[in-house]
Amino acid sequence: MSTLELAAEKAKASAKKIENISGSEAVLKALIAEKVDTIFGYPGGAIMPIYDALYDYQEKLKHILVRHEQGGIHAAQGYARSSGRVGVVFATSGPGATNLVTGLADAQIDSTPVVCITGQVFAHLLGTDAFQETDVINITTPVTKWNYQVTDASEIPSVLARAFYIAKSGRPGPVLIDITKNAQLQKFDYNGYITCTHIRSYRPKPIVRKKYVEEAAQLINEAKKPFVIFGQGVILGKAENEFKKFIEKGGLPAAWTIMGMSAIPTDHPLAVGMLGMHGNYGPNVLTNECDVLIAVGMRFDDRVTGRLDKYAKQAKVIHLDIDPAEIDKNVKTTVPVWGDCKETLPMLTELIEKKTHNEWLKKFREFQKQEEEACITPELNPASDILTMGEVIKLINEISKGEAIIVTDVGQHQMVACRYAQYNETKSNITSGGLGTMGFALPAAIGAKFGAPNRTVIAVIGDGGFQMTLQELGTIMQSEVDVKILILNNHFLGMVRQWQQLFHDKRYSFVDIESPDFVTLAKAYHIDGQTVSERKDLKAAVKKMIEHKGSYLLEVKVGKENNVFPMVPQGCSVAEIRLK
Repeated sequence: MSTLELAAEKAKASAKKIENISGSEAVLKALIAEKVDTIFGYPGGAIMPIYDALYDYQEKLKHILVRHEQGGIHAAQGYARSSGRVGVVFATSGPGATNLVTGLADAQIDSTPVVCITGQVFAHLLGTDAFQETDVINITTPVTKWNYQVTDASEIPSVLARAFYIAKSGRPGPVLIDITKNAQLQKFDYNGYITCTHIRSYRPKPIVRKKYVEEAAQLINEAKKPFVIFGQGVILGKAENEFKKFIEKGGLPAAWTIMGMSAIPTDHPLAVGMLGMHGNYGPNVLTNECDVLIAVGMRFDDRVTGRLDKYAKQAKVIHLDIDPAEIDKNVKTTVPVWGDCKETLPMLTELIEKKTHNEWLKKFREFQKQEEEACITPELNPASDILTMGEVIKLINEISKGEAIIVTDVGQHQMVACRYAQYNETKSNITSGGLGTMGFALPAAIGAKFGAPNRTVIAVIGDGGFQMTLQELGTIMQSEVDVKILILNNHFLGMVRQWQQLFHDKRYSFVDIESPDFVTLAKAYHIDGQTVSERKDLKAAVKKMIEHKGSYLLEVKVGKENNVFPMVPQGCSVAEIRLK
């Protein structure tokens, strides 16, 4: 927005009739102005004035009562990831606020735009260890993009305007605004709400340096074995089309991180699979054979790179990222391309030559054949009677035709789902990537459905992770949200057990987990479901789950000691990936 437009908006706001309203009402007016339609929250004493004001705004703001504040923020994350908008959470002070911390950390590391509004004790009680008082600002500073404590109601409009701007601009992230109870109750002269478009000293997008774009294009044009690796930055930047044009013009093989999955269709001719510890064989091995490595919107996480001292040492590295702090943080860059990839990718595409790299692409396909023989075929088409996680995901692909949003929890099922799920549409893979939060999937799936109400949402969860947030079945029941719940039950904390088997001589220390009757439990929440343990019943059960009107829980009993391969053992290079 230009200076003249901003001045006009301010003049328009000042021309309105000045209202005398409470801080609580100002909060709700801000949310409406920011086009918020859904809030996830849990009331309590310190945020009660805001909830009292919300009573009169129920037609404009939908509030989803979660069963735990951690469920609330994961739901807001799911909403943000499926809709591309900012998720909003309400929580009270003390334990309500501290219950948000895991979700804040998850949103911070996965760059998810969330605004959390917490109640706080009266300002005059701050620092006195008052009932349900915690120093939420200092507690959440390491896990938020910005946080701020409001003690005067007149600050609320401008602070919330900044909160939304910071959360969604540049590299997105979580913001927490803590509002004391006196500020919620206090009346002040409200002069309208002005959205924020600029903050002095905050530059969400770095200046694009054309020189570096030109240098990057030259490297790509000279490359014999170029390789693109991309992350969630493509999705967050809404640059899916720009990215597709870029790889297609250059004939560039492209592999995704776990967070970048679904930015392009999984069956795209240039898509060569997933990177990382349980990624595909070819992309991992050939990272250490390419001559130019082009990283787009990804941060070279340790699960992607393995040993850094053995990672892509032969390659010249081009790194496109909106966050300058990620450049050279883990991997030394030959050419840094700072900026929003929606802007930088077209500039780069214009300068690269139209090419095909058929022989180089063929190498990826050859590795794919090796992987199919060793890992993929036994997982998707098992010879034994024991059900595998992979064959369940294969059926989801077949029945949903790649159109569903799949929300995964954390563990073996997550790796299997991310390896074998097929997607035709962006914003379809929602998972806890950087933090690896067990319990994420069920509440995140609830939020994802509110964010994309016209799409099928399937939560794929392990028996361990499900029991961390299963109370959110109550949210599903009360809100009547249509979420399909798939529990892949191996009666183990499977990922930890796999490591104990491979690296700790099968010393299975406290990973054998007992579970309730999940179907009976779901029925207590008026959710239909069934359990399957035989292959002859599996396809019909998956079809019934997906086509069922309303929420549904399907438990599939899978092999207890099946492992996920390929695997890059910790402390090894990506080229040392194991097929078995």
